[in-house]
Amino acid sequence: MFDDFRPNQFGHGRSAVICQHGAVATSQPLAAQGGLQILRDGGNAVDAAVATAAILNVVEPMSTGIGGDAFMLVYLQKEKRLRGLNASGRSPHAAELDFFTKKGITHIPSTGSMYSVTVPGTIDGWSTLLDECGTMPLAEVLQPAIDYAENGFPVSPQISLSWQDSAGMLSQHPDTTKTYLSNGKAPLPGEIYKEPNIAKTFRLIAEGGRDAFYHGKIAEKIVQFSNENDGLFTLQDFADHKSDWVEPISTNYRGYDIYEIPPNGQGIAALLALNIVEGYDIKEMGHNSPEHLHYAIEGMKLAFADLYENVTDPTFVDIPVSDLLSSEYSQKQRDRISSERANIDPKAGISPVGSDTVYLSVVDKDRNVVSFINSIFAGFGSGLVAGDTGIMLQNRGAGFSLNPTHANCIAPHKRTLHTIIPGMIFHNETPLVSFGVMGGQMQPQGHLQLVNNLIDFNMDVQSALDAPRFRVIDGSRIMLEGGIPMNTQAELAQKGHYIVPGNTFFGGGQAIFINPLFDTLIAGSDPRRDGCAVGY
Repeated sequence: MFDDFRPNQFGHGRSAVICQHGAVATSQPLAAQGGLQILRDGGNAVDAAVATAAILNVVEPMSTGIGGDAFMLVYLQKEKRLRGLNASGRSPHAAELDFFTKKGITHIPSTGSMYSVTVPGTIDGWSTLLDECGTMPLAEVLQPAIDYAENGFPVSPQISLSWQDSAGMLSQHPDTTKTYLSNGKAPLPGEIYKEPNIAKTFRLIAEGGRDAFYHGKIAEKIVQFSNENDGLFTLQDFADHKSDWVEPISTNYRGYDIYEIPPNGQGIAALLALNIVEGYDIKEMGHNSPEHLHYAIEGMKLAFADLYENVTDPTFVDIPVSDLLSSEYSQKQRDRISSERANIDPKAGISPVGSDTVYLSVVDKDRNVVSFINSIFAGFGSGLVAGDTGIMLQNRGAGFSLNPTHANCIAPHKRTLHTIIPGMIFHNETPLVSFGVMGGQMQPQGHLQLVNNLIDFNMDVQSALDAPRFRVIDGSRIMLEGGIPMNTQAELAQKGHYIVPGNTFFGGGQAIFINPLFDTLIAGSDPRRDGCAVGY
């Protein structure tokens, strides 16, 4: 495995980028090149990752930003150690379930409401990561993003399309309109767009560090905006925020260790599905054959059932991670799968005991590795820009349940179930692939399919990203991407899978393979987005 690759397995398209010293892969070319320049200027993978994420805030604002959250897997070569950083924010201290019950609110609105906004964790995450693992100051790595925000950047095609699709929502609030529809409409492909307010905010952070955000003028402006819009935030909510170093969780899949961020992230769903699928010889079945897809889909549905029942902030609920990832439990889950019929109402095997995103991957010349994901949740998050800060506030709080018996029920200063998940593959205790697939519920499904493509079907990273995907919607409903043969679709339908017509987002992934044979880097970028892989 991971040798003798045959490139472009799905027709003519982009080839993987092969380089020797350093590589960056992400969803927007200007951001990828900005990160690469940091590497060339002597920064390490951590410095480049934060610079890339900051540029993405400017050039892909519907997907990410400092109004959102981040998770990172970081491997430092000197330490020979993989660490995880949870930079997700929490609900306001005033977010009592009783508050919503008395107002007759049965679910938290996704957009246009401060109730869906949680404390942004990104800036503390960037700062914590740089302080402990970087070599450059925050001010230096923010400078490329500041330059693009102040002087403008040409909008790329897929980003322009997403921007135009969101124009109606962006026009609902004056501060949002000023920031993201400054010319009265969404920018066209190639149009130069400037974001002066976010540039000013970035400069404040460059000068004052993370305290400028959580203890200074920025927090004050967000809280003022919250007060003016029926929100629950106080300055204490920001002052109390901090990121947490966490121990990554993993499973061994056919001799390779697959690492994910632990709950409150949904990475455990990818590991649960991999554990189930490992019991089937999908290589012998053939890639995207009816049998392969059936078992992968059924495994994914059972993994989702456990995810949605059990995963929340682990400081509030004792999540049975070890039990869920045990080989005994995996076999019990396989026993629930019929080879002939789809499960139309999957239930969790263990009862609970208590959309838009960006992903980037960086490997440097010393073989430090960063798998990094940053998000404001849905496209343009809550749709609310906090005054003149330029900050689009995330709507991550919409993930909370208002069911008092649910593990993920809202509570004060609590983290919700999180969709964003970075991944890594190790072999012989050494990082082999840094990868991620953005796209809400698609993320663990993308992880499952990417790992299958790499390990079971021996694809290079670009072909593994190119390959047509399935997407589980719920129950028996699935979507299949173009390129999956009609006879395969027909056989799946015969098994009871309801194939939903129409288009959906099948995720946008990036991956970098560290070739142990030649000590070279092979980097790929998903053709479904504007991005690219670059190296030197």
